[in-house]
Amino acid sequence: MNNYQRVMVLTSLLLWAGTAAISQNKEEKVGIENKIIKLFLSGDVMTGRGIDQVLPASVDPILHEAYVKDARDYVLLAERENGKIKQPVSYQYIWGDAFKLWKQNAPDLKLINLETSITTSNQAWPGKGIHYRMHPENLKVLTTAGIDQVSLANNHSLDWGRKGLEETMKSLRGAGISFSGVGNNEKEAAKASILETEKGRVLVFSYGMPNSGVFDSWAAGTNNSGVNYLPGMSEKELSRIKEDIARQKQAGDLVILSVHWGGNWGYDISQRQREFAHQLIDQGIVDVIFGHSSHHPMGMEVYQNKLIIYGAGDFINDYEGISGHEEYRGDLSLMYFPEIDMNTGQLISLEMYPMKIKNFRLHRASKKDVKWLQKTLSREGKRLGTSLNMDDENALWLQW
Repeated sequence: MNNYQRVMVLTSLLLWAGTAAISQNKEEKVGIENKIIKLFLSGDVMTGRGIDQVLPASVDPILHEAYVKDARDYVLLAERENGKIKQPVSYQYIWGDAFKLWKQNAPDLKLINLETSITTSNQAWPGKGIHYRMHPENLKVLTTAGIDQVSLANNHSLDWGRKGLEETMKSLRGAGISFSGVGNNEKEAAKASILETEKGRVLVFSYGMPNSGVFDSWAAGTNNSGVNYLPGMSEKELSRIKEDIARQKQAGDLVILSVHWGGNWGYDISQRQREFAHQLIDQGIVDVIFGHSSHHPMGMEVYQNKLIIYGAGDFINDYEGISGHEEYRGDLSLMYFPEIDMNTGQLISLEMYPMKIKNFRLHRASKKDVKWLQKTLSREGKRLGTSLNMDDENALWLQW
């Protein structure tokens, strides 16, 4: 073999080795990517009251509020603000532009906080100012959207009493939608939704706290139904959460803590709230903290590479035409699409799509509104070590 032939053989071997290495690296990368799960998360979905009244089936519109006694008045307020709503709307109607974004992003799971009872019960919880319910037939509004799981440990699940809660649970089971945060007793209420995906199991544990308006009398007990109630953020509650998760978690599971905490308006995150979130992650028991209660998005944090959403904001509600708190832009909401490594629970990326609620329907927010959210959430995220970038598609990306 002459020198030229040697060079040609060596070159061929090097090219083959390089191609093999690229192929192997690609296979390894594909293997890693297959363990990355994409979720859809949203804050409060409030399909009761006014929204229920425009859907194909609706409950008795009677309300027990101080100023509004008929749920149809919320429809009139929305129409006065943004124009006529042709009724009844379809079950697809309220989601509007969200459908395109779900299709575009193809999340493995869609998880929401559902803030309404699903019942025809007329037994409103006494002494409570606001009561949400939607007709069980209107559950099609969730199945049409492909919602996989709902958290119910919030301040509206028992608006129509324990009878209403029982019908809510029965209706969700019948529709094939998993739920967590409530049960016929405290053991049931503490159980996670266990969601099987091709990437592995996802467990969603749900808790409701008094600072979000959950009554202690709503707590599930040994012999009574109710909410998975978390009275505070002490070491005692931390230990309880750890025990709840340890009883159900298996190796390789991704654990999401869905928690209804804090007030409706304002950006303040207490030092204890932040410490509590950090402790849950430090103890290795939680991968994602999915907080809600605020009617607008709040600052976000990535701690030990784990995502903390302190307040997801409302996703859809019937607040159009109601004055007050305009500085928080409660008409704007976010669709959250986190990508998470199933092997480590660490956040890979978080893409968000700003939406605007108009005529009880979700629309893509204008560029001006997206910039407002970017500026506001970057300001609030600064002390948490995060900011938001805006791309050419008017989507927001979390930076940390």
